[in-house]
Amino acid sequence: MSGPAEDERLRVQQLRALRRRWLRDQELSPREPVLPPRRLGPLAAFWERFLQPGDPWRQQVHKFYQSGRFLVLRVLLPAWAVTYYVKYHL
Repeated sequence: MSGPAEDERLRVQQLRALRRRWLRDQELSPREPVLPPRRLGPLAAFWERFLQPGDPWRQQVHKFYQSGRFLVLRVLLPAWAVTYYVKYHL
């Protein structure tokens, strides 16, 4: 006859074996993760080819974006807010 202590030991041993097997299954092989191929639309594919890292066009586009962002956020929006305030509140 087996007692409650032996049953508990057997259960703990089985749980440890299952945990070890689960941890082994979590290790990635060198081939993983397997990602699906990227499918780019025509516009995204153009920008992917056009803006390669280190390309002078990429730097020019970045400068243009930064200056446009500065112009909108630091000049046009405050000028609009001041104009609105002056026109409708004074």
